[in-house]
Amino acid sequence: MAWKCTGSNSAELIANLAKHGIIQSETVATAMAKVDRANYVRDKAEAYVDAPQYIGYDATISAPHMHAHALQYLLPHIRLGGRVLDVGSGSGYLAAVLHHLVSSPSGTAGKVVGIDHIPELVQFSVDNLRNDGLGSALDDGRIVMIEGDGRKGWVQEGPYDVIHVGAAAPTLPEPLVEQLASPGRMFIPVGTDIQSILQVDKDEKGNVTKTKLFGVMYVPLTDRNPKTTF
Repeated sequence: MAWKCTGSNSAELIANLAKHGIIQSETVATAMAKVDRANYVRDKAEAYVDAPQYIGYDATISAPHMHAHALQYLLPHIRLGGRVLDVGSGSGYLAAVLHHLVSSPSGTAGKVVGIDHIPELVQFSVDNLRNDGLGSALDDGRIVMIEGDGRKGWVQEGPYDVIHVGAAAPTLPEPLVEQLASPGRMFIPVGTDIQSILQVDKDEKGNVTKTKLFGVMYVPLTDRNPKTTF
């Protein structure tokens, strides 16, 4: 079904994601409509194709339908003024969409932290965000893009209402579970040869529940390989 969501422009892509039931919330559709994927890909001619795209350094920007799935599953815990961690933030695309979900033009300021271990991708994401009109959000700290080991999270800005992980971990990283707020939710691909999305929920008392959602195939969440370039 995913290929059917491809559009000729951003609006058509989002409309197709809604038509096929992947986007189920007007809130998600509105936030995605504020972020043009063409500003976050290497090949702008393929910006609205519903498929992953290589962005260099063994990394990809996920297919639009996977970003939409992640947003839908995380939405119950996303709130204005909330705090979000995007692990393996890559091009910065999802950090931009999440920013529009936690911060409002009227002045409510949430915090989105993106973390990636490839410094060139961190700079790529910052450049993309500025090109997409989000320079002020970077300047005043509503969006923070960090070079670091995402498997360890970023405790300095936590706890986080939601955590999104954009690459597959072989096992669930415990530091990310610890940095979830109570309540909070994480969306993370886990596995090696066989991968599944795990929804990790932490309730008000700190109890953790793990729910396997569906099978996927993501690039691995890895250490930096200095021999790997664009």
